[in-house]
Amino acid sequence: MDQLVALLLTPLAFWMLLSGLDDCVVDAAAAFAWLRLALLNNTRKLRRSAQLNEWFLQCLALRPAALALLRVCRRPAARQFQPGTEPPQIPSDEELAATAPVHIAVFIPVWKEHRVIRNMLDNNLAGLRYPRFEVFVGAYPNDAPTLAAIKEAMKRHPAVHLALCPHDGPTSKPDCLNWIYQRMLLYEEEHGVRFDMVVTHDAEDIIDPDALAWINYYAQWYDMVQIPVLALPTPLREVTHGVYCDEFCEYQHKDMMARSLMGGFIPSSGVGAGFSRGALERLAAAHSNRIFEPSCLTEDYENGFRVASLGLRQKFIPIQIRHGRAIATREYFPRRFASAVKQRQRWMTGIGLQSWEFHPFHETARNLYWFWRDRKGLVGNIVGPISNLLFLYGAVTLVWAIANNGAWGLGHEAKWLAPASAAGLALQLFHTIIRMFCSARIYGWRFASAVPIRVVAANWINCFATCRAICNYTISKWRGRPLVWAKTDHAYPNRAALMVDRRMLGEILAGGQWLSREQLDAAIASKPATRRLGEHLLLLGLLTEEDLYTALALQHNLPMGKPEPSSVSLPVTRALPAELAKKWSVLPFRISAGELYIAGSEIPDDEMQNDIRKFSSMELRFQLVTPTEYRELAAAYLEP
Repeated sequence: MDQLVALLLTPLAFWMLLSGLDDCVVDAAAAFAWLRLALLNNTRKLRRSAQLNEWFLQCLALRPAALALLRVCRRPAARQFQPGTEPPQIPSDEELAATAPVHIAVFIPVWKEHRVIRNMLDNNLAGLRYPRFEVFVGAYPNDAPTLAAIKEAMKRHPAVHLALCPHDGPTSKPDCLNWIYQRMLLYEEEHGVRFDMVVTHDAEDIIDPDALAWINYYAQWYDMVQIPVLALPTPLREVTHGVYCDEFCEYQHKDMMARSLMGGFIPSSGVGAGFSRGALERLAAAHSNRIFEPSCLTEDYENGFRVASLGLRQKFIPIQIRHGRAIATREYFPRRFASAVKQRQRWMTGIGLQSWEFHPFHETARNLYWFWRDRKGLVGNIVGPISNLLFLYGAVTLVWAIANNGAWGLGHEAKWLAPASAAGLALQLFHTIIRMFCSARIYGWRFASAVPIRVVAANWINCFATCRAICNYTISKWRGRPLVWAKTDHAYPNRAALMVDRRMLGEILAGGQWLSREQLDAAIASKPATRRLGEHLLLLGLLTEEDLYTALALQHNLPMGKPEPSSVSLPVTRALPAELAKKWSVLPFRISAGELYIAGSEIPDDEMQNDIRKFSSMELRFQLVTPTEYRELAAAYLEP
């Protein structure tokens, strides 16, 4: 038995050692890239305090070369750079704001996303701090609920436009994106405008408020700009989703930084990816007007390679912590084992298998190296769990053999196996520690402490996903069937999760000049702990009820105003028990696109929504009214 284990361990140990050493190359490149980035940031700090530093260095009688360096650092940051040159540093908030905004089109392909697309559009369009953008949502004629949800969003947001595919779905995500591009061209003809950038997103994305500003800044030098993508935090008990948190943190901190430094192509992440108009037109000319390859399951990865192969410049924006948050696209990934396997199966099929059809071996050595990096999961994902089990068995039997016989029953030809295996395990431990550091930077050390447990879970998720990808790909090719869009069900964060970056009520009131900063500070100082700020301002006579609720509607991104009598359906007003309606000060008044519209004078929290959902399974849409308006509605529709 020991000889059989040794026979199996030999190729596994060799693979683990080879893969581990390959990862070390990327580790070293990423460390150098982060060091360079830190030096650039420190250069900014030196510039800000150059006079003090120069005086200090003169006192220490340091070399004149150091002083010359400081004089260079002291030059104004707002230098103009010629196209093709690289910007000197990570921009400040002032530099982002000072960059002239280009016209950006946001593409969102959807299929059966009626449960999330309205929330996604409402939240992101209220939060984006960028002046010039339009949103094009691609959908299919045979997806009526999603079409209805998009049309409802268009009524509230003039910047939202429907891009209807000419055929039933689902086809593929890239096919949907291509039709969105055609709809954008038609919009340009109709309105006499031209979009300078296209940014792709998905229906479950939380777009960072400053994301478009960052893309706009780097678009001065690059034809493709990728914003980091990170998973939203979840409790420690959700191990499957925690795997996404860890892996995306490590990939953004390490692999993407190493690719940038070593000159590898930057694969698009599919979301938060900005393409210049010139890049899209060159892609269309080079690939028969198929900007996004319709037959490819991972068109984002393929487009990253295509952009680089055309000689166009790419930029991955390193993860930056600004205003207490990481500048990144955030979303929930699958939280169940089976869903995670399904999603990763698509990734592995597209990147590990289908990419061989587009890019075999006639590539440059640099590209072949990164293809090796991206495809080695075909082997590593399968042998990982197996090697872990065999190493565990081998370690136990080795200890037992040494304790009893003083030797393990291996021949001389396998004596190298023990040190090779130990080296492979040491490299695995080293890379687990690196993953912990990456995860801790975003989610904290408490979350990162569970990385070793999630590494084991990741091994098994990736193993099952890879095996399924190989089987399905083989069957598809054998039977001549096309690969189809294997869509994953998506979830969108609740209102409480989305309120993290919302402005405080006092900030809105002072910024909107409803009251002065002095009045606000005095009111906050005199407010009892048990009284809400808005109520206190009403009691002091500093605000009218209408002004307060206007500010609350702005803060919570809720439509405001008493529904017109023509829009109120009498049967719908009886959809909730009268006691419940009066308890929460709400009135259901309309049903549209499978959504229940509710007017209320309270901000809808989770407790209220859970109570209402006991009587309705429809998606809830709230509209804010003042207490006076609610009393009028209750008298008209709830009183017997």
